[in-house]
Amino acid sequence: MALLACNDLSLGYEGKPILEHIDFEVNTGDYLCIVGENGSGKSTLMKTILGLIHPLKGKVQTGDGLRQNEIGYLPQQTVVQRDFPASVYEIVLSGCQGRQGFRPFYSKADKNLAWENIRRMEIEKLAKRCYRELSGGQQQRVLLARALCATRKLLLLDEPVAGLDPKVTAEMYQLIADLNRKDGITVVMISHDLEAALRYATHILHIGARIFCGRVEDYLKSETGVRYLERGGMNP
Repeated sequence: MALLACNDLSLGYEGKPILEHIDFEVNTGDYLCIVGENGSGKSTLMKTILGLIHPLKGKVQTGDGLRQNEIGYLPQQTVVQRDFPASVYEIVLSGCQGRQGFRPFYSKADKNLAWENIRRMEIEKLAKRCYRELSGGQQQRVLLARALCATRKLLLLDEPVAGLDPKVTAEMYQLIADLNRKDGITVVMISHDLEAALRYATHILHIGARIFCGRVEDYLKSETGVRYLERGGMNP
């Protein structure tokens, strides 16, 4: 079975659908980018996958031994979250909460995992710093380290480079690509950067009036992909 499968999903609020008949699978090792117009339902879909929102119809299934609390999630940040008064180490360690079960304290293994991911994101020198004192790029590395504490299999990323300058954006894309290609972590990422999506992803899920899910090379040949690329000023 696929690592993640969405079958005939209908999504919306208060019984009113904004997306219907969503079918796709994500297999181990995939890098899936979710693209589409603003307001098309991309973040709603991601929250449904996480179980934060119940679908109006259909279901989300996980396979390969993946449990709901073993999905790493990097959401879009709010202004309040950027000003959070905790240390980098504390925030990264909090990513282990899903592993704790009924334990009231973090275990030695949790703490070792936090440090492993702090080193992985190359933020050791920031470990004692207050999160709200960091730059946007540093904060995203902290949140990515936190998400990695929750999973060794699947990362869900909601526009992880929003608001970052071009240099930091390129570094973040490379970090994510390395996690996928070198560490074998499956990635599902919402992106408005179609050029980067086509460069790094293996698969595209395009949602909107038309829905497409498939390999990048097939998306480039599809009617949905060609129209979207033309509208964005890109040549397939």
